[in-house]
Amino acid sequence: MAQATTLVSGLGMGESARWHAGEFYFADWTAGTISGLDAAGNVRRVAGVPSFPITFDWLPDGRMTVVSGSDGAVLVEVPHAGLVPMASLRGLSPHPWNEIAVHPSGNVYVNGIGQDYAGEPQENGLIALIRPDGTIQSVAGNLAFPNGMLVSANGRSLVVAESNAGRLTSFGIRPDGTLGPPQPWAAVAGSAPDGISWDGSGGIWFAEVPGERCVRVQEGGEVLQTVQLEDGCFSCAAGGDDGGLLFMMTAQWPQAMDPGWEKTGRVMVQRVRPQAVP
Repeated sequence: MAQATTLVSGLGMGESARWHAGEFYFADWTAGTISGLDAAGNVRRVAGVPSFPITFDWLPDGRMTVVSGSDGAVLVEVPHAGLVPMASLRGLSPHPWNEIAVHPSGNVYVNGIGQDYAGEPQENGLIALIRPDGTIQSVAGNLAFPNGMLVSANGRSLVVAESNAGRLTSFGIRPDGTLGPPQPWAAVAGSAPDGISWDGSGGIWFAEVPGERCVRVQEGGEVLQTVQLEDGCFSCAAGGDDGGLLFMMTAQWPQAMDPGWEKTGRVMVQRVRPQAVP
């Protein structure tokens, strides 16, 4: 299998890897930007975001929704107006909000870490539901630093990475958008799963900063594949025309959060599934 190669360098702290509509998207948390990367390797700025964490997803109608984490704000793309406020989550938690996942119904899920970054680890993380009518509700709690989050292809479940617990946790999605009780999806003891992505065959890729790698696991926790890297990996996304490429956001950690440090953030890619022969 081919080795990882660099597509973009000179980022501050690249995060939020997304493959959408035939293009790769990512955020640079220290620059406060969301960018797209086309097949020719051209990077274009898509939006500026006031505060990090910066995560994003797309509504069923194609508009982008964005989390401006430290502001506790969820923004939505409006034609000719850019990003405008959609919801404030401050009433549910004053701490930073993190990942977003949009359901095919238009319901939006956002998780919050439930603590300050510099605080002692706690299990105070939560998940908020924002319905299309604008109502907001807390639908899960007691999470150990929730991070990457995904809705299943059939829309019946939500999977979240709990970085401080070394596990991926699943919730059934009820017809009204609320979540059922947490269920173990995969135990990944000794790992701190960060951004996650479906692998195209029912498994999940998770990025890991301390392990400087991406790992593919199936439900139950069996490790199927590992991509070892040279720097911390914050997020990953399976994509490409055939879904066989893994895009990865890496940077030196914890130096990436030092404004005076060199910009070591990169977008990397590796083929993780053999290309079909025509």
